[in-house]
Amino acid sequence: MAGEDRPRAKALAAAIAAARRRAGLALPDGVTATAERTRKVLAEWAWAEVAPGRLLPWLPVAFGFGIVLYFTAGREPLWAAAVGASVVAMAIAFAARRSSVGFPLALGLAAIAAGFAVATLHTLRVAHPVLQFPVGSAAIKGFVEVREERAKSDRVVIRVRAIEGARMREKPERVRVAVRKETAPPVGAFVELKAHLSPPLQPLRPGGYDFARGMYFQQIGASGYALGHIKTAPAPEAPGFWLRYATIVDSMREGIDNRIRAQLPGDRGSIASALITGKRDAISPPVNDAMYISSLAHVLSISGYHMAVVAGIVFFVIRAGLALAPTLATRRPIKKWAAAGALAAAAFYLVLSGAEVATQRSFIMVAIVLAGVMADRPALTFRTLAVAAFVVLALSPESVVHPSFQMSFAATLALIAAYQNGLPNSVFGRPDAESSLQARVALWGGREIAALVLASLVAGLATTPYAAFHFHRVAPYGVLANLAAMPVVSILVMPMGILGVLAMPFGFDGLFWRLMGDGIDWMIGVALWVTSLPGAVGHMRAFGTGPLLLGTAGLLLVCLLRTPLRWSGAVLAVAASLWAVAATKPDILISGEGQAAALRGADGRLRVLHSGRDTFAVKDWLAADGDARAPKDTSLSEGVRCDAAGCIGKLKDGRPVAFALTIEAFAEDCARAAVVLSAREAQGACAAMLVDRKVWRAQGATSLRWTGDRFEIEAARPPGYDRPWARAKDTPAEVVPSRPAARDATPRTEDLEAGD
Repeated sequence: MAGEDRPRAKALAAAIAAARRRAGLALPDGVTATAERTRKVLAEWAWAEVAPGRLLPWLPVAFGFGIVLYFTAGREPLWAAAVGASVVAMAIAFAARRSSVGFPLALGLAAIAAGFAVATLHTLRVAHPVLQFPVGSAAIKGFVEVREERAKSDRVVIRVRAIEGARMREKPERVRVAVRKETAPPVGAFVELKAHLSPPLQPLRPGGYDFARGMYFQQIGASGYALGHIKTAPAPEAPGFWLRYATIVDSMREGIDNRIRAQLPGDRGSIASALITGKRDAISPPVNDAMYISSLAHVLSISGYHMAVVAGIVFFVIRAGLALAPTLATRRPIKKWAAAGALAAAAFYLVLSGAEVATQRSFIMVAIVLAGVMADRPALTFRTLAVAAFVVLALSPESVVHPSFQMSFAATLALIAAYQNGLPNSVFGRPDAESSLQARVALWGGREIAALVLASLVAGLATTPYAAFHFHRVAPYGVLANLAAMPVVSILVMPMGILGVLAMPFGFDGLFWRLMGDGIDWMIGVALWVTSLPGAVGHMRAFGTGPLLLGTAGLLLVCLLRTPLRWSGAVLAVAASLWAVAATKPDILISGEGQAAALRGADGRLRVLHSGRDTFAVKDWLAADGDARAPKDTSLSEGVRCDAAGCIGKLKDGRPVAFALTIEAFAEDCARAAVVLSAREAQGACAAMLVDRKVWRAQGATSLRWTGDRFEIEAARPPGYDRPWARAKDTPAEVVPSRPAARDATPRTEDLEAGD
């Protein structure tokens, strides 16, 4: 039967081709042949990309995408539904295990479902009460778990044992409180104090960074500032194991920090302490800004680079020392011993630095690499990176939406891809035995410099989309700054820091700290010099998650594919860039607490209609607008008229926008303005577009964009949005918002930090 079917099929195909020729639809024979060859080549490339072992790096991508889907949900998923979907997807993958096409697709779907389920269960595990409304004076008793030094104040995280306040419905388990400079009690102390508490800070604009989400996964339910004196009292109960551990670690960090500061005052000591102990909040704003502008801020965050340097130095020293004994070098696995020693040193560095999430992620990656050395496996490959990504995402799923996770894995992925594709050897050549000694030395030196330039370019390009999305700026001279500073950091700063820690118990650490300070002086000088160059600050206006996801897909295709199909990723990257540049700007912005508002004037730049005391929101708006002005720039008030009743300004098309400060102002503003904004609640109907207390309390920060016939509203918390860190509010009539005076709104450096 099969033999009879083939002639019939050929005859049918010939008849169809003849009909197409008569209808003028047939392609020329040459075009048909080219199309057939193209199809075969594309099919060969596609089959090569799905060959055994090639799909493993895509599994953590699918797993992470499932976590991203979880965070985009408008309401909290049911854990049973998430787990059930994951089990079903895994069963489908198992059933399709013999299908060469169905199995990879089913496995990817199972990884997505597993990521979604893991994120759901993790949120359920860390569940805790979150303050919903401000409390003017809360009496707090509890243990100090974290102490942070900042430029103008200190800050503590208190594990609450008892808390009372007027109309306080929720009882947070942990609160973060700002205190006067140098008055923060030590970790482990039991304290009693009164504090003004506010709910965790919501996004300052639609699409902005969600501080409340970050605090939720740190299990902090409120933030604020201390009122009056902090009393240290006898603990009513013994602290638990983890608090005793934190006390020991903090005292060790404090001792090292004090010793470094005694030898290196000012920013030199602050940066040195940041590199060793992770305490980086005391760096002065000018130097801190210069580090970000010059793309050297990654040095301040203990992450991949620092872990690699510490482990690498310890590995080299141990192996070189053991190699001096011929018997050990020839008969014992000294390389594995050195790897074990380097792993122990990295673990100590993790503990000493405070074990922040970014540092934990870096330690996991270094540990996997060193374990590979001890197991005689390749040190750093896509599989190593895939395992590290799985471990990190399983332990802290929320890190997938954090800039440090995105930037560190993007940079590492790009560097591995570059070196596995033969760079820099294929570009700069390799010295051979037949070359003269001088030529080999010159070539090796040139290759090291070229490798550093290449690494900076590759990592810089890979992290640019994420820096632009989260920080709204790019570093045009980042390669120059890293080329000038990083060799000194690697050769002088970090080794001297390690030697300083080792010599401290013996009292001979002073010389090493001073040498470390000399290297830091060079790094600061490079940062300030680069900052002073023309166009050093590349401002970028905010864009949505669509371009970021498309750019991420492009990066993954370029790095993970091996055939020429990978250049399709470059097409996606270009498309993402054009999409990001074409992002439209809002015409009106109002903060989540209704205290600040801005409009876009005739020149296309923002005008601050009213800032109240919420300049933090104004600063964020200007950064997201790609505007270099400071919140107190006088040009921000041009064209805005204010009196005791309120303020009024005009949009670029001349229509007035009013900000009502009093109840009486509503009647006049609603009659003459196109849009009325207010921190108060209107008492009656309003003919204008109205965003008052009732609106912003329900949906948080809001933006308005004129589409030609109406205003398009975008809210940070859309109607129906209800997540554990942002519960839908049923605002009682008697609750009146307090002014955000001196509230603890400013995020920590690591809240918006770029990692390695």
